[in-house]
Amino acid sequence: MIRTSFGKRAAIITFFCLLVFSGVALTVGGIWLIALGGSFYYAITGIGYIAAAVLVLKRSKSACYLTGLLFLMTMLWALWESGLNYWALFPRLLVPAGLSIIAAFLLPSYLHGAKSRKQAYIAGSALSVAFVAFFIGAFFPHGEIIPAGDVTFIESKSDNAPADWSAYGRTTEGTRYAPFNQVNRSTVKDLKLAWVYRTGDFRPGVDQNTPLAIDDVVYSCTPNGLITAIDADTGKARWKFDSHSTSPVWQRCRGLGYYKNEEVAPGALCEKTIVHTTIDARLIALDAQTGQKCPAFGQNGEVNLGQHMGEVKPGYYFQTSAPTIARGKIIVGGWVIDNVMKGEPSGVIRAFDAKTGELDWAWDLGNPGITKAPPAGSTYTRGTPNMWTTAAYDDKLGLLYAPLGNATPDYYGMNRPENSDAYNSALVAIDIETGRERWKFQTTHHDIWDYDLASQPALVDGFDEQHRPVPALLLGTKRGQIFYLNRETGKPLAQVEEKAVPTQGAAEEERLSPTQPFSVGMPTIGAERLTEEKMWGTTLFDQMACRILFKQMNYQGDMTPIGTRPTLEQPGNLGGLNWGSMSIDPVNHMAYMNDVRIPNVFWLVARDSYERVAKQYPQKVIDGHGPSPMIGTPYGMITLMWMSPLEVPCNQPPYGTITAVDYKNKKVAWQIPAGTAEKMGPLGIRSHLPMPVGMPTYAGTMTTAGGLVFFAGFQDYYLRAYNSSTGKEVWKYALPVGASATPMSYVSPKTGKQYIVIVVGGAAHSSETGDYVMAFALP
Repeated sequence: MIRTSFGKRAAIITFFCLLVFSGVALTVGGIWLIALGGSFYYAITGIGYIAAAVLVLKRSKSACYLTGLLFLMTMLWALWESGLNYWALFPRLLVPAGLSIIAAFLLPSYLHGAKSRKQAYIAGSALSVAFVAFFIGAFFPHGEIIPAGDVTFIESKSDNAPADWSAYGRTTEGTRYAPFNQVNRSTVKDLKLAWVYRTGDFRPGVDQNTPLAIDDVVYSCTPNGLITAIDADTGKARWKFDSHSTSPVWQRCRGLGYYKNEEVAPGALCEKTIVHTTIDARLIALDAQTGQKCPAFGQNGEVNLGQHMGEVKPGYYFQTSAPTIARGKIIVGGWVIDNVMKGEPSGVIRAFDAKTGELDWAWDLGNPGITKAPPAGSTYTRGTPNMWTTAAYDDKLGLLYAPLGNATPDYYGMNRPENSDAYNSALVAIDIETGRERWKFQTTHHDIWDYDLASQPALVDGFDEQHRPVPALLLGTKRGQIFYLNRETGKPLAQVEEKAVPTQGAAEEERLSPTQPFSVGMPTIGAERLTEEKMWGTTLFDQMACRILFKQMNYQGDMTPIGTRPTLEQPGNLGGLNWGSMSIDPVNHMAYMNDVRIPNVFWLVARDSYERVAKQYPQKVIDGHGPSPMIGTPYGMITLMWMSPLEVPCNQPPYGTITAVDYKNKKVAWQIPAGTAEKMGPLGIRSHLPMPVGMPTYAGTMTTAGGLVFFAGFQDYYLRAYNSSTGKEVWKYALPVGASATPMSYVSPKTGKQYIVIVVGGAAHSSETGDYVMAFALP
């Protein structure tokens, strides 16, 4: 007979309620999962908890024994399904472990002998200690790839002479490599905040700017086109320029361009020019010394990029990424709003004279006969694949490397403009003088996944199969594929294999490619095939819900085509590898990159049902994500990040990593989870727990000759520095808000100090924003 006090009765009632809730939820959900062909575990465990609840009503100690038995069964099942993967075990074990601990401490109430009661308390205490120890494990990194033994690091020789950061990727080669070692592995611990500049731009948009550093001035832009020249040592503004640009959506300024006119006297007006592309499609040239518009450029310092584009509605076409400046030319592509309609503005790539703003050439893949402006009364070909990121450039070869997106819309491939299918998600090498194509390499055939090329290529001194030097480039993709190409010919330097991919489940009229290119000779980043066993949740319950969702969706692995049934896209349309691109250590032949690992759910909606379905997924503005009408096609579409009922990703961690790839040996050198869950949690409630889960990343890395990799695009508001050989964190700084920008570095010509600069405007998808430009230096 159970002996109870009021406190014990309350504990037993609580235990009973937990068993009933767990039992009913797991039984109902588990039966549903079985009906879908999934695991039997949840239903069996649910029935077990219901039985334990019945035994509690009968005041039987067997309720406690059964609860403990279910925990042991869960442990065996979890190890069988997941091995020793910590984050896979986490949701499987927490609830059963918690219930078994309660059962162990209630068991003495059912026992008469002092010895038996003592043993039960000891068991409960042991389980509690084990539970706490297991939970503490969440504060240590898991799933790392760490180099075995000592790693050879060739220290780059650097005189730390002042040098400009004159392009988005420091140079047009897009390597984001700072050839300075004043801040190095030994000194980075002493890195301190040197100055902070506040831009004052709190209007809509995400600040993703990587500033330029020219001479003793840092040049920054904001999402809404406020340009500031900042003293490189003091952080004080030298001048400001407001472009007064507006857009209803997607306010961005990832970078500026810089041009030096060697034909004029030093100090002449616009000898040095800062080039800005606005969010209302204007090209502006400013004198770097004063911020005045360059009067000889275009019309009063501006060129209208909407010329010859036909109708351009506000927010439908503009530039978000930095222009490329090469051989006196300003090369721009353009962002177009995704998936709103067929026949959106052209993806034409244009080169303008950096001194006059005159059109030098145009590359319109829909009409190769157009070399400059289209004939009177016509426009550049609408709806063609666009270059919304920044191109790279090799001056020796005279080649511009343009990463292309998709013909609009992204998710329906029928009746796209002529010639576009061969160029969707392709890298195109363009002759800088003529604007004509030299070669192209397509990374996705007949792309209906929004796998457009977001990363700027990184130009490197590569190696062929015999390890002979070759001019090469590395191109990261949203698919997680890294293509390693001879940049002179476009031929792969690492094996690329055409593999069969799923072709079932698409719209009936869709024509799919039966194969897709996979860069099997290089590592794949963040593109693991999903299975039911890899579903996740913070608890057993939302993990089960994610398993049910997984079984309900169309998923056949990589490149599962979108159709009218909800379909799982892995990697999602954020990547893989996105616009942050790679950074390079050219001395040690290492490439550093960050990724996103959250799948998307997407599906087509018949035209007559679209408005009704879209209302179920309200959003403030249509920007090509979420519900999108795809006007001019038989369908609208929905695309969403795949989340559990508790608003955490349905796939198991990590959700983002930082990876080092040895591109000489074509292997992952190290990989670590990216940041902690400190600022995030279920239902959007901050956990305040610095668990290194590895969260989604944005922007990119910056590498230095000091053997360091800097990155700030975390979700937990830190700028971190890593040992470039091992991935070990060697320094971090708590930022006032998150950052969605790539760091940069320069050496001041006045003080000789090396600075690390990061723009801090808010983490992606965070409501907390800022207007900071922050510089760090050694004391």
